[in-house]
Amino acid sequence: MIRDDRLPRDAQSILELAARSMFDLFANASEGMLLVDRNARVVWINDLYRRYLPALGFDREEDFVGHPVSNVVQNTQMHQVLATGKPILIDLLTNKAGTFVVSRIPLRDDAGEVIGVLGIVLFDHPETTLQPLIAKFARLEQDLNDARRELASQRRSKYTFASFVGTSAGALEVKRQARRAAQSTSPVLLLGETGTGKELLAHAIHAASPRAGQPFVSVNMAAVPEALLEAEFFGVAPGAYTGADKKGRDGKFKLADGGTLFLDELGDMPPSVQVKLLRALQEGEIEPLGSNKLVQFDVRVVAATSRDLQQMVRDGGFREDLFYRLNVLPIRVPPLRERQADIALLTETLCEDIAMRGGGHHMELSLEAQALLAAQPWRGNIRELRNVLEQLALRSDSPQIEASELRAVLEAGGQAPLPALAVRPGAGFASPSVAPAAIRPLAERVAELEHSAIAEALVHTAGNRTAAARLLGISRASLYDRLETMGELSEKQTIV
Repeated sequence: MIRDDRLPRDAQSILELAARSMFDLFANASEGMLLVDRNARVVWINDLYRRYLPALGFDREEDFVGHPVSNVVQNTQMHQVLATGKPILIDLLTNKAGTFVVSRIPLRDDAGEVIGVLGIVLFDHPETTLQPLIAKFARLEQDLNDARRELASQRRSKYTFASFVGTSAGALEVKRQARRAAQSTSPVLLLGETGTGKELLAHAIHAASPRAGQPFVSVNMAAVPEALLEAEFFGVAPGAYTGADKKGRDGKFKLADGGTLFLDELGDMPPSVQVKLLRALQEGEIEPLGSNKLVQFDVRVVAATSRDLQQMVRDGGFREDLFYRLNVLPIRVPPLRERQADIALLTETLCEDIAMRGGGHHMELSLEAQALLAAQPWRGNIRELRNVLEQLALRSDSPQIEASELRAVLEAGGQAPLPALAVRPGAGFASPSVAPAAIRPLAERVAELEHSAIAEALVHTAGNRTAAARLLGISRASLYDRLETMGELSEKQTIV
């Protein structure tokens, strides 16, 4: 066999020959080439590329060459190749001149440093030459856009302040405080029994805030196993442990970046996670599991709990420093038994929602049934009220609900229904034991009740008006106004 001495036998010479051959191939077979320097400025284009200049909006070559490539070529990825040093061998580029199949190859000096990128147009009419590839790319791009829209809709707030139904003094005060909190960037702590609507308020605060267009991401401490909470919060680096996703996984802090992070059931957070959460909130950065890189984030935290965090702090079950970090704007959400004036409106709203979801009739409760509802303690609050109404909708064959049917549902649920208030047609609820002559004006009775509540709160807090206002669910300013009205606040008294 005759040996062809024209072929090199060492790796370096083979690569150099291959590079020259590939460049000749690209130069002859491509539809155009351009070169950018390390500063991403166009420094050269070949004759074939010049024909695209009018379509890109340039009459003269000097208006194109010498300028940043991102200014003259829309949707370019040259910057990515310069930054990573990795080629993009096959890609689709769409801009004002059309759709192209392109390659981008980094160029290095003798020291191996990237000094420029060569862009090559392989096909300028891929619709005809690469139709299957174009169709598949278009489908994938459409699927990706659909998935992004679906994910974005899931991470937006579902409720507004209009969703928090109620016109009682307690409900109006909660909404007033929450609206003010929405305009702040400080953490909000929602306090109240389970089923009072704390999650709904968290959504509403986000929806009314400047971050409304950004993600709303929630974490339920009670629903995530302790071993997974850290990964849930901070994410996982690629290949952090056996079985971990090779691409890694973003945590809730990263997903909520720019938006709101809702921490539900805060009192169930394990002590080990409390330490790392405090550090993340203080520093504004997280470290994913298995990573040694810090990732910065910008989130507004809204937390909620049905537990007594102050007592947990005293008992050592919750970190004091984390409590003060989150207890900046506390809002107490009153239980339903303190909002009895809202029960009729809540019942009407819930019945409409149940009918709409189930496609059935809208329930109408008799006056006796309404009185029986109003008399119950509702330890499960609005969630329990909805449960009872849903049971009524499923058990009753008629949209008209009588007190006997309601009583049967309450007893079936293990409750001992409290007797209903007496009802006089057209007059609403009334107590039959009170004679008309003994009834005083409503304003007088409300003022007396308010005076008694404020006095009890001040006694309970040893005169600390700030703590008393918090117990009463009103602002300090509102408490001072009421004390002034009652004549119990003078300029000589010390304001705590």
